[in-house]
Amino acid sequence: MERQPVQVHPEVAEALQTGRAVVALESTIISHGLPRPDNYGIARQIEQAVRDGGAVPATIAVVDGQPRIGLDDAALRVIADRDDVAKVSVRDLATVAARGALGATTVAATAHLAARAGIALFATGGLGGVHRQARESWDESADLTTLSGTPITVVCAGVKSILDVPATLERLETLNIGVLGYRTDAFPGFYLADSGSPLDWRVESPAEVAAVMRQRRELGTDRYGLVVANPIPAADELDRRLHDRTLAGGLAELNANGVHGKAVTPFLLDYFHRQTQGASLTANVQLVLNNARLAAEIAVAYAALAVGR
Repeated sequence: MERQPVQVHPEVAEALQTGRAVVALESTIISHGLPRPDNYGIARQIEQAVRDGGAVPATIAVVDGQPRIGLDDAALRVIADRDDVAKVSVRDLATVAARGALGATTVAATAHLAARAGIALFATGGLGGVHRQARESWDESADLTTLSGTPITVVCAGVKSILDVPATLERLETLNIGVLGYRTDAFPGFYLADSGSPLDWRVESPAEVAAVMRQRRELGTDRYGLVVANPIPAADELDRRLHDRTLAGGLAELNANGVHGKAVTPFLLDYFHRQTQGASLTANVQLVLNNARLAAEIAVAYAALAVGR
């Protein structure tokens, strides 16, 4: 039997066929963002947060060249444990698939595959964006351009503060990617609830987000992505003084070591982890769980609207 280009887990397929709520989850956080051996357990916690919100989780990855929408236990353990799992963006998907390799999907690749499968909601930690000094480096995440042409709603805690937040918001506007602040008037800063940049639109409930999603579909603007910016809970955010001090030190180390390109984000995240004695990792996990629960609640509300249309 010929292998399908994309394999959808039976539970996810049934949910999509029956109109139940589904939330896509990325796998880069499992293979590249969380330490072993805790990463497998945390991945299961994220999936459980989606279930607790009333939706079906669909963690996405490439296993032995097969893009999968929803992972069984064996596949999830492979992504969590193996050293040869590539970090895969949209441009890498075909190469990894053709080589029969392992790949953990970024925000961009997850959004692409989720939308291809008909999934409307996606939860992640933080969105990629425009890097500092991008005028010289041209360093901008493929997340932005991918979302500019992908019909999906992404729940995230803004972008990491190591990025250029105002420039990222400008690019989101240029690319027609909508941004809604969830119970906030300020764009979140990942480890911090407030990045210092204001937002134009605020929503107060999952039902309100779902209503916006329905109007986007009816008006034909859903071919662009929608970002729901959900701040990290106040009890979980980093102390601002510690954050600012660590960020300044990390940027100085970055320049002193000549780190650039794809190595910038992992370098700075590792620096944060070491300098905050693990507090940044704890914050990261809590904000992802928070986003997964909210995405599930929005997916449930959106599914209810679809039934009633």
